[in-house]
Amino acid sequence: MAPVTFLVGENGSGKSTVLEAIACAVESITVGAESVKTDKTLAPIRKLVGYFRLAWTKRTRKGFFLRAEDFFGYAKSMRQTREELEKELKDVDREYEGRSKYAADLARSAYQGQLSAMQNRYGRDLDNFSHGESFLTLFQARFVPDGLYLLDEPEAALSPIRQLTFISAMKQMVEQNAQFVIATHSPIILAFPGAQILQFADGRIQEVQYSQLEHVQLTKDFLNHPESFLRYL
Repeated sequence: MAPVTFLVGENGSGKSTVLEAIACAVESITVGAESVKTDKTLAPIRKLVGYFRLAWTKRTRKGFFLRAEDFFGYAKSMRQTREELEKELKDVDREYEGRSKYAADLARSAYQGQLSAMQNRYGRDLDNFSHGESFLTLFQARFVPDGLYLLDEPEAALSPIRQLTFISAMKQMVEQNAQFVIATHSPIILAFPGAQILQFADGRIQEVQYSQLEHVQLTKDFLNHPESFLRYL
């Protein structure tokens, strides 16, 4: 595969299924979800993996698998974790009131350390960002060179301008030997220079050029002549 490979097709064409199968086959780290080994929603996919044969030029355990719906769950769990840690700190302050500062600081240290680690990694709390900002913050914070990144419809969280920021971040990562396999409908993300595009249609997978994609042609036609489409509403 190329450093960036896009999987394209209509809903139900199988692109997400293939992406999930790759994630299970490589035992990818997940973001905001259970392990690919235990996630019940991936049980049928784990059976499919038996029919996959992977070939590596350079095997890696770095990177992650992220579905759009998993990201929102992750941001929510981060907020809950932060709130629980802040509650624990308040409980410590009440419990150690009137006792030595050293004892109180020692009791607070574990909770404060976890809060500081979250702050250092993600800056402001993810749930205080817009969806697009928090997605990009998470993505950039979790990036390491030489990783394999499997993403299902990342555009769900991103405005058009954020999609441009996203592909700029991808370019920087590719320059550090990252590899991406992305299922997407976005004509903006699909325009990434030099990407391989695999189209899922009529039960077949074939490589196509950007300009051949129906997603691209339809979007272009709509933007040039919206009235031709809207008059039938």
